[in-house]
Order: sequence, then C-alpha cells, then structure tokens
Amino acid sequence: MDKTVEERIRRDITENDVVLYMKGTPVFPQCGFSAAVVQVLSHLGVKFKGIDILVDPALRQGIKEFTNWPTIPQLYVKGEFLGGCDIVRDMYESGELVQLLAEKGIAAQAAA
Repeated sequence: MDKTVEERIRRDITENDVVLYMKGTPVFPQCGFSAAVVQVLSHLGVKFKGIDILVDPALRQGIKEFTNWPTIPQLYVKGEFLGGCDIVRDMYESGELVQLLAEKGIAAQAAA
C-alpha cells in the first residue's frame, strides 16, 4: 500500500471519532450498502465523517488493504474498525452499536 494513503487513513481515523469510508457522500450515497450505514448513523444522530472512496482509486484499494477487509463501506469508531454494512446493521438491530458508541463516549440516540 502507498505510504501516503496509509498515512491519510491513519490521520482520518485518528482525528475523527466516527469515520465511514463509503461509495459517494453522506448526502448522496452511491450504493445501497453505503446508504444503509449512513441511514443507521443518521437515525442515531451520530456525527461522522464520510469519505468518498470513488474519487481516489488509491484510497479505494488502500482502505481494503489497511483492514484486510474486501468491501466498502467500512466504519471506524475512535480508530477501531467495526465492519461493513451487515455488521453495522446487525449491531444496530441488537442495540450493540448504541452501547459501543456510549462506551466510546460518542453521543447517540437509542433506537426506537
């Protein structure tokens, strides 16, 4: 992996409490999986930084190598990789996501 890309990823996940590497932007997701994670985070009222991997092929490949995870989106909380769409959705439905966010000191509204 390109050293510059690795440094950028490390900086992004260190400087932002919640980061979503996604296809598109939070306002205009470019795939259903990215849209689903944006919807979960928005429903919980979680502030996050969305990073569009479609605009940078090196970042698109680099994030997959960084986590050894083959798919996008990828969600990070306080520098820790949580997973992709299915994992985030499962954690949300079980209440585990709200609990984890609270443990990390990130404000979230409990799912109704």
